[in-house]
Amino acid sequence: MKNQDWMLGGRSSMLVASPMPDHFQLLSTDTATAARRGRLRTRHGTIETPIFMPVGTQGTVKSLTPAHLREIGAQIILGNTYHLNLRPTSELVRELGGLHAFMGWDGPILTDSGGFQVFSLAKLREIRDDGVAFQSHLDGAKLFLGPREVMGIQQNLGSDIAMVIDECPPWPCERDACATAVARSFRWARQCKQIATDSGFLANGHHVFAIVQGSTFDDLRREAAESLASLDFPGYAVGGVSVGEPEPEMLKQVGATTPFLPSDKPRYTMGLGTPPQLLKMVALGVDMFDCVLPSRVARNGLVFTPDGPINLKNEKYRADPRPIVEGLDNYTCRNFSRAYLRHLTVSGEMLAATLCTLHNLHFYLDLMSQARVHLEAGDYATWHRAWVERYEAGAAARIAGVA
Repeated sequence: MKNQDWMLGGRSSMLVASPMPDHFQLLSTDTATAARRGRLRTRHGTIETPIFMPVGTQGTVKSLTPAHLREIGAQIILGNTYHLNLRPTSELVRELGGLHAFMGWDGPILTDSGGFQVFSLAKLREIRDDGVAFQSHLDGAKLFLGPREVMGIQQNLGSDIAMVIDECPPWPCERDACATAVARSFRWARQCKQIATDSGFLANGHHVFAIVQGSTFDDLRREAAESLASLDFPGYAVGGVSVGEPEPEMLKQVGATTPFLPSDKPRYTMGLGTPPQLLKMVALGVDMFDCVLPSRVARNGLVFTPDGPINLKNEKYRADPRPIVEGLDNYTCRNFSRAYLRHLTVSGEMLAATLCTLHNLHFYLDLMSQARVHLEAGDYATWHRAWVERYEAGAAARIAGVA
Protein backbone atom coordinates (compact mmCIF):
# COMPACT_ATOMS: atom_id res chain seq x y z
CA MET A 1 0.00 0.00 0.00
CA LYS A 2 1.33 3.43 -0.97
CA ASN A 3 -1.37 5.76 0.31
CA GLN A 4 0.00 9.28 -0.04
CA ASP A 5 -2.71 10.58 2.28
CA TRP A 6 -0.83 9.17 5.22
CA MET A 7 2.72 9.05 3.95
CA LEU A 8 4.71 12.14 4.88
CA GLY A 9 4.89 13.76 1.49
CA GLY A 10 5.79 17.42 1.68
CA ARG A 11 4.25 18.10 5.09
CA SER A 12 7.10 16.82 7.24
CA SER A 13 8.63 20.30 7.43
CA MET A 14 5.83 21.32 9.81
CA LEU A 15 7.22 19.04 12.50
CA VAL A 16 10.33 19.58 14.56
CA ALA A 17 12.71 16.98 15.89
CA SER A 18 12.38 15.76 19.46
CA PRO A 19 13.82 18.50 21.74
CA MET A 20 15.49 15.90 23.96
CA PRO A 21 17.55 13.93 21.40
CA ASP A 22 19.65 12.23 24.06
CA HIS A 23 16.67 11.04 26.11
CA PHE A 24 17.33 7.40 25.17
CA GLN A 25 20.74 5.78 25.39
CA LEU A 26 21.31 2.38 23.84
CA LEU A 27 23.88 0.78 26.13
CA SER A 28 24.34 -2.62 24.49
CA THR A 29 22.77 -5.10 22.07
CA ASP A 30 22.74 -8.87 22.16
CA THR A 31 24.78 -10.50 19.41
CA ALA A 32 22.53 -13.56 19.06
CA THR A 33 19.12 -11.82 19.21
CA ALA A 34 17.71 -8.32 18.70
CA ALA A 35 17.59 -7.71 22.49
CA ARG A 36 18.74 -4.32 23.75
CA ARG A 37 19.88 -2.78 27.02
CA GLY A 38 18.94 0.88 27.27
CA ARG A 39 18.30 3.91 29.46
CA LEU A 40 15.37 6.31 29.04
CA ARG A 41 15.43 9.76 30.61
CA THR A 42 12.18 11.47 31.65
CA ARG A 43 11.20 14.51 33.71
CA HIS A 44 10.60 12.34 36.77
CA GLY A 45 13.51 9.95 36.57
CA THR A 46 15.60 7.61 34.48
CA ILE A 47 14.26 4.21 33.42
CA GLU A 48 16.54 1.22 32.86
CA THR A 49 15.32 -0.97 30.00
CA PRO A 50 14.06 -3.59 29.33
CA ILE A 51 11.35 -2.68 31.83
CA PHE A 52 7.86 -3.76 32.85
CA MET A 53 5.38 -1.02 33.80
CA PRO A 54 2.65 -1.77 36.37
CA VAL A 55 -0.78 -0.60 35.25
CA GLY A 56 -2.59 2.06 37.28
CA THR A 57 -5.56 2.75 35.02
CA GLN A 58 -7.54 4.89 37.47
CA GLY A 59 -4.54 6.57 39.08
CA THR A 60 -3.80 3.56 41.28
CA VAL A 61 -2.20 0.17 40.88
CA LYS A 62 -5.02 -1.86 42.40
CA SER A 63 -4.45 -2.87 46.06
CA LEU A 64 -0.94 -1.31 46.27
CA THR A 65 0.34 2.00 47.61
CA PRO A 66 3.16 4.02 46.00
CA ALA A 67 5.38 2.82 48.85
CA HIS A 68 4.75 -0.79 47.79
CA LEU A 69 5.65 0.09 44.21
CA ARG A 70 8.90 1.73 45.25
CA GLU A 71 9.81 -1.28 47.41
CA ILE A 72 9.48 -3.73 44.52
CA GLY A 73 11.51 -1.54 42.18
CA ALA A 74 8.83 -0.08 39.90
CA GLN A 75 10.48 2.56 37.74
CA ILE A 76 7.43 3.79 35.83
CA ILE A 77 3.68 3.17 36.03
CA LEU A 78 0.70 3.73 33.72
CA GLY A 79 -2.48 5.77 33.86
CA ASN A 80 -5.31 5.89 31.32
CA THR A 81 -6.49 9.01 29.51
CA TYR A 82 -10.01 7.79 28.82
CA HIS A 83 -10.78 6.64 32.36
CA LEU A 84 -9.13 9.53 34.22
CA ASN A 85 -10.88 12.06 32.03
CA LEU A 86 -14.25 10.51 32.91
CA ARG A 87 -13.49 10.62 36.62
CA PRO A 88 -12.26 12.61 38.36
CA THR A 89 -11.59 14.62 35.09
CA SER A 90 -8.23 15.80 33.87
CA GLU A 91 -9.10 19.39 34.79
CA LEU A 92 -9.50 18.46 38.45
CA VAL A 93 -6.23 16.49 38.38
CA ARG A 94 -4.48 19.53 36.89
CA GLU A 95 -5.96 21.83 39.57
CA LEU A 96 -4.63 19.48 42.25
CA GLY A 97 -1.09 19.55 40.89
CA GLY A 98 -1.13 16.88 38.18
CA LEU A 99 -1.33 13.12 38.32
CA HIS A 100 1.98 12.67 40.17
CA ALA A 101 0.84 14.82 43.09
CA PHE A 102 -2.73 13.52 42.93
CA MET A 103 -1.71 9.88 43.41
CA GLY A 104 1.44 10.43 45.47
CA TRP A 105 3.82 8.90 42.94
CA ASP A 106 7.01 10.83 42.19
CA GLY A 107 8.35 8.54 39.46
CA PRO A 108 7.66 8.60 35.72
CA ILE A 109 4.12 8.06 34.44
CA LEU A 110 3.06 6.92 30.97
CA THR A 111 -0.56 7.54 30.00
CA ASP A 112 -2.35 5.55 27.34
CA SER A 113 -4.32 7.75 24.98
CA GLY A 114 -7.64 5.93 25.11
CA GLY A 115 -6.92 4.28 21.78
CA PHE A 116 -7.43 0.82 23.27
CA GLN A 117 -10.93 1.90 24.30
CA VAL A 118 -11.59 2.51 20.60
CA PHE A 119 -11.13 -1.27 20.34
CA SER A 120 -12.57 -2.52 23.62
CA LEU A 121 -15.66 -0.28 23.70
CA ALA A 122 -16.62 -0.94 20.08
CA LYS A 123 -20.34 -0.97 20.88
CA LEU A 124 -20.16 2.47 22.49
CA ARG A 125 -18.19 4.46 19.94
CA GLU A 126 -18.19 5.84 16.41
CA ILE A 127 -14.87 6.29 14.62
CA ARG A 128 -14.67 9.44 12.52
CA ASP A 129 -11.83 11.01 10.56
CA ASP A 130 -11.37 13.66 13.26
CA GLY A 131 -11.50 11.28 16.24
CA VAL A 132 -13.78 8.97 18.18
CA ALA A 133 -17.23 9.79 19.55
CA PHE A 134 -18.02 7.73 22.65
CA GLN A 135 -20.79 7.03 25.02
CA SER A 136 -19.41 6.83 28.53
CA HIS A 137 -19.45 3.28 29.86
CA LEU A 138 -20.38 4.80 33.23
CA ASP A 139 -23.51 6.82 32.47
CA GLY A 140 -23.95 6.95 28.69
CA ALA A 141 -22.85 10.60 28.44
CA LYS A 142 -21.47 11.64 25.07
CA LEU A 143 -17.78 12.49 24.76
CA PHE A 144 -15.23 12.89 22.01
CA LEU A 145 -11.54 12.04 21.78
CA GLY A 146 -9.50 13.40 18.89
CA PRO A 147 -5.82 14.37 18.72
CA ARG A 148 -6.40 17.77 20.36
CA GLU A 149 -8.53 16.34 23.15
CA VAL A 150 -6.15 13.45 23.85
CA MET A 151 -3.07 15.66 24.00
CA GLY A 152 -4.88 18.25 26.10
CA ILE A 153 -5.96 15.64 28.64
CA GLN A 154 -2.45 14.21 28.91
CA GLN A 155 -0.98 17.68 29.33
CA ASN A 156 -3.47 18.28 32.14
CA LEU A 157 -2.35 15.02 33.76
CA GLY A 158 1.32 15.98 33.40
CA SER A 159 2.28 12.70 31.74
CA ASP A 160 5.98 12.02 31.32
CA ILE A 161 5.17 9.87 28.30
CA ALA A 162 1.97 10.61 26.38
CA MET A 163 0.64 8.24 23.75
CA VAL A 164 -0.95 9.37 20.49
CA ILE A 165 -4.53 8.39 19.77
CA ASP A 166 -4.81 5.52 17.31
CA GLU A 167 -7.31 3.06 15.89
CA CYS A 168 -6.64 -0.50 17.01
CA PRO A 169 -8.11 -2.95 14.45
CA PRO A 170 -9.70 -6.13 15.77
CA TRP A 171 -8.48 -9.64 14.99
CA PRO A 172 -9.26 -11.01 12.50
CA CYS A 173 -9.38 -7.94 10.31
CA GLU A 174 -9.95 -7.41 6.59
CA ARG A 175 -7.00 -5.86 4.81
CA ASP A 176 -8.91 -2.83 3.48
CA ALA A 177 -10.30 -2.03 6.92
CA CYS A 178 -6.84 -2.39 8.42
CA ALA A 179 -5.30 -0.11 5.79
CA THR A 180 -7.92 2.51 6.57
CA ALA A 181 -7.18 2.25 10.29
CA VAL A 182 -3.43 2.56 9.68
CA ALA A 183 -3.91 5.62 7.49
CA ARG A 184 -6.20 7.26 10.04
CA SER A 185 -3.81 6.46 12.88
CA PHE A 186 -0.95 8.07 10.98
CA ARG A 187 -2.91 11.28 10.44
CA TRP A 188 -3.84 11.40 14.11
CA ALA A 189 -0.22 10.75 15.15
CA ARG A 190 1.04 13.59 12.99
CA GLN A 191 -1.57 15.91 14.49
CA CYS A 192 -0.72 14.80 18.04
CA LYS A 193 2.94 15.62 17.56
CA GLN A 194 2.16 18.98 16.00
CA ILE A 195 -0.09 19.85 18.94
CA ALA A 196 2.57 18.72 21.44
CA THR A 197 5.14 20.81 19.60
CA ASP A 198 3.02 23.95 19.31
CA SER A 199 1.95 23.81 22.98
CA GLY A 200 5.51 23.44 24.28
CA PHE A 201 4.76 20.02 25.75
CA LEU A 202 7.75 18.42 23.98
CA ALA A 203 10.02 21.39 24.64
CA ASN A 204 9.32 21.03 28.37
CA GLY A 205 10.79 17.53 28.38
CA HIS A 206 7.65 15.45 28.06
CA HIS A 207 7.72 12.61 25.54
CA VAL A 208 5.11 11.56 22.98
CA PHE A 209 5.18 8.02 21.60
CA ALA A 210 3.65 6.98 18.28
CA ILE A 211 1.82 3.65 17.87
CA VAL A 212 2.35 1.25 14.95
CA GLN A 213 -0.74 -0.62 13.80
CA GLY A 214 -1.19 -3.05 10.91
CA SER A 215 -2.83 -6.14 12.42
CA THR A 216 -1.38 -9.29 10.82
CA PHE A 217 -0.30 -7.62 7.56
CA ASP A 218 3.49 -7.40 7.55
CA ASP A 219 3.66 -4.85 4.74
CA LEU A 220 1.19 -2.51 6.45
CA ARG A 221 3.15 -2.73 9.68
CA ARG A 222 6.40 -1.95 7.86
CA GLU A 223 4.95 1.05 6.04
CA ALA A 224 3.32 2.32 9.24
CA ALA A 225 6.59 1.93 11.18
CA GLU A 226 8.70 3.63 8.54
CA SER A 227 6.27 6.51 8.05
CA LEU A 228 5.90 7.16 11.78
CA ALA A 229 9.68 6.90 12.18
CA SER A 230 10.08 9.70 9.66
CA LEU A 231 8.13 11.98 12.01
CA ASP A 232 10.89 11.57 14.63
CA PHE A 233 8.83 10.79 17.71
CA PRO A 234 10.68 10.37 21.04
CA GLY A 235 9.51 6.74 21.16
CA TYR A 236 7.41 4.13 19.40
CA ALA A 237 4.93 1.46 20.43
CA VAL A 238 3.82 -1.75 18.76
CA GLY A 239 0.03 -1.69 19.01
CA GLY A 240 -2.74 -4.01 17.93
CA VAL A 241 -1.22 -7.21 19.25
CA SER A 242 -2.68 -9.55 21.89
CA VAL A 243 -6.20 -8.70 20.70
CA GLY A 244 -7.26 -12.32 20.26
CA GLU A 245 -4.71 -13.71 17.82
CA PRO A 246 -2.66 -16.84 18.68
CA GLU A 247 0.68 -16.26 20.39
CA PRO A 248 2.79 -17.26 17.34
CA GLU A 249 0.98 -14.66 15.26
CA MET A 250 1.41 -12.06 17.98
CA LEU A 251 5.15 -12.64 18.16
CA LYS A 252 5.36 -12.66 14.37
CA GLN A 253 3.81 -9.21 14.19
CA VAL A 254 6.10 -7.79 16.87
CA GLY A 255 9.02 -9.22 14.88
CA ALA A 256 7.59 -7.69 11.70
CA THR A 257 7.56 -4.22 13.29
CA THR A 258 10.65 -3.67 15.43
CA PRO A 259 13.26 -3.91 12.62
CA PHE A 260 11.72 -0.84 11.00
CA LEU A 261 11.68 1.34 14.11
CA PRO A 262 14.58 3.68 14.91
CA SER A 263 17.31 1.93 16.86
CA ASP A 264 18.01 5.06 18.90
CA LYS A 265 14.47 5.37 20.28
CA PRO A 266 12.66 3.25 22.91
CA ARG A 267 10.25 0.56 21.71
CA TYR A 268 7.16 -0.35 23.68
CA THR A 269 4.77 -3.27 23.14
CA MET A 270 1.39 -2.40 24.60
CA GLY A 271 -0.82 -4.48 26.86
CA LEU A 272 0.91 -7.84 27.25
CA GLY A 273 1.95 -10.49 28.30
CA THR A 274 3.03 -13.60 30.22
CA PRO A 275 6.60 -13.84 31.60
CA PRO A 276 7.84 -16.00 28.69
CA GLN A 277 6.21 -13.66 26.19
CA LEU A 278 8.07 -10.71 27.68
CA LEU A 279 11.43 -12.46 27.34
CA LYS A 280 10.63 -13.53 23.78
CA MET A 281 9.71 -9.96 22.86
CA VAL A 282 12.86 -8.59 24.48
CA ALA A 283 14.69 -10.92 22.09
CA LEU A 284 12.74 -9.25 19.26
CA GLY A 285 14.03 -5.83 20.24
CA VAL A 286 11.31 -4.51 22.58
CA ASP A 287 12.32 -2.30 25.53
CA MET A 288 9.10 -1.59 27.45
CA PHE A 289 5.98 -3.54 28.43
CA ASP A 290 2.78 -3.14 30.40
CA CYS A 291 0.01 -5.59 31.22
CA VAL A 292 -2.84 -5.95 33.71
CA LEU A 293 -2.27 -9.72 33.85
CA PRO A 294 -0.02 -9.99 36.93
CA SER A 295 -2.20 -7.75 39.10
CA ARG A 296 -5.52 -9.04 37.79
CA VAL A 297 -4.80 -12.74 38.33
CA ALA A 298 -3.23 -12.00 41.73
CA ARG A 299 -6.64 -10.90 42.98
CA ASN A 300 -7.87 -14.42 42.21
CA GLY A 301 -4.98 -16.21 43.92
CA LEU A 302 -2.85 -17.00 40.84
CA VAL A 303 0.82 -16.25 41.47
CA PHE A 304 3.94 -16.64 39.36
CA THR A 305 7.00 -18.81 39.95
CA PRO A 306 9.98 -19.73 37.74
CA ASP A 307 8.26 -23.10 37.25
CA GLY A 308 5.02 -21.58 35.99
CA PRO A 309 2.02 -20.06 37.76
CA ILE A 310 0.33 -21.70 40.73
CA ASN A 311 -3.26 -21.34 41.93
CA LEU A 312 -3.20 -20.79 45.69
CA LYS A 313 -6.83 -21.87 45.96
CA ASN A 314 -5.77 -25.47 45.36
CA GLU A 315 -6.06 -27.76 48.37
CA LYS A 316 -2.44 -28.90 47.94
CA TYR A 317 -1.25 -25.55 49.33
CA ARG A 318 -3.41 -25.63 52.49
CA ALA A 319 -0.47 -26.58 54.73
CA ASP A 320 2.43 -25.60 52.47
CA PRO A 321 4.98 -23.73 54.64
CA ARG A 322 7.08 -22.44 51.74
CA PRO A 323 7.00 -18.92 50.35
CA ILE A 324 5.70 -18.51 46.80
CA VAL A 325 9.30 -18.35 45.54
CA GLU A 326 12.25 -19.28 47.72
CA GLY A 327 14.77 -16.44 47.94
CA LEU A 328 12.74 -13.84 46.04
CA ASP A 329 13.28 -10.63 47.99
CA ASN A 330 9.87 -9.06 48.33
CA TYR A 331 7.72 -8.47 51.42
CA THR A 332 5.34 -11.32 50.57
CA CYS A 333 7.98 -13.98 50.04
CA ARG A 334 10.07 -12.83 53.00
CA ASN A 335 7.21 -13.07 55.47
CA PHE A 336 4.36 -15.35 54.40
CA SER A 337 3.78 -18.98 53.50
CA ARG A 338 1.72 -20.37 50.68
CA ALA A 339 -0.58 -21.78 53.37
CA TYR A 340 -1.26 -18.33 54.84
CA LEU A 341 -1.76 -16.75 51.44
CA ARG A 342 -4.17 -19.54 50.50
CA HIS A 343 -6.08 -18.93 53.74
CA LEU A 344 -6.41 -15.22 52.93
CA THR A 345 -7.44 -15.95 49.35
CA VAL A 346 -10.16 -18.52 50.07
CA SER A 347 -11.42 -16.37 52.97
CA GLY A 348 -11.83 -13.38 50.67
CA GLU A 349 -9.56 -11.18 52.75
CA MET A 350 -8.44 -7.91 51.13
CA LEU A 351 -4.88 -8.52 52.28
CA ALA A 352 -4.68 -11.45 49.86
CA ALA A 353 -4.95 -9.09 46.89
CA THR A 354 -2.25 -6.81 48.26
CA LEU A 355 0.26 -9.57 49.07
CA CYS A 356 -0.30 -11.54 45.86
CA THR A 357 -0.22 -8.43 43.66
CA LEU A 358 2.95 -7.25 45.33
CA HIS A 359 4.56 -10.62 44.62
CA ASN A 360 3.39 -10.87 41.01
CA LEU A 361 4.51 -7.38 40.06
CA HIS A 362 7.85 -7.92 41.78
CA PHE A 363 8.23 -11.20 39.89
CA TYR A 364 7.79 -9.32 36.60
CA LEU A 365 10.09 -6.49 37.61
CA ASP A 366 12.73 -8.91 38.87
CA LEU A 367 12.53 -10.82 35.60
CA MET A 368 13.30 -7.62 33.68
CA SER A 369 16.15 -6.92 36.09
CA GLN A 370 17.58 -10.37 35.37
CA ALA A 371 17.21 -9.69 31.65
CA ARG A 372 19.24 -6.48 32.00
CA VAL A 373 21.97 -8.32 33.90
CA HIS A 374 22.23 -11.01 31.23
CA LEU A 375 22.23 -8.44 28.45
CA GLU A 376 25.17 -6.76 30.15
CA ALA A 377 26.88 -10.14 30.58
CA GLY A 378 26.36 -11.00 26.92
CA ASP A 379 24.50 -14.28 27.44
CA TYR A 380 20.90 -13.19 27.07
CA ALA A 381 20.09 -15.61 24.25
CA THR A 382 21.02 -18.78 26.16
CA TRP A 383 19.70 -17.54 29.49
CA HIS A 384 16.27 -16.52 28.20
CA ARG A 385 15.76 -19.76 26.29
CA ALA A 386 16.59 -21.81 29.40
CA TRP A 387 14.30 -19.63 31.56
CA VAL A 388 11.38 -19.97 29.16
CA GLU A 389 11.91 -23.74 28.85
CA ARG A 390 11.84 -24.22 32.63
CA TYR A 391 8.74 -22.03 33.05
CA GLU A 392 6.78 -23.67 30.26
CA ALA A 393 7.75 -27.20 31.36
CA GLY A 394 6.57 -26.48 34.91
CA ALA A 395 3.32 -24.96 33.70
CA ALA A 396 2.68 -27.99 31.46
CA ALA A 397 3.39 -30.38 34.32
CA ARG A 398 0.86 -28.64 36.54
CA ILE A 399 -1.78 -28.76 33.83
CA ALA A 400 -1.06 -32.48 33.43
CA GLY A 401 -1.36 -32.95 37.20
CA VAL A 402 2.16 -34.24 37.71
CA ALA A 403 3.55 -31.27 39.64
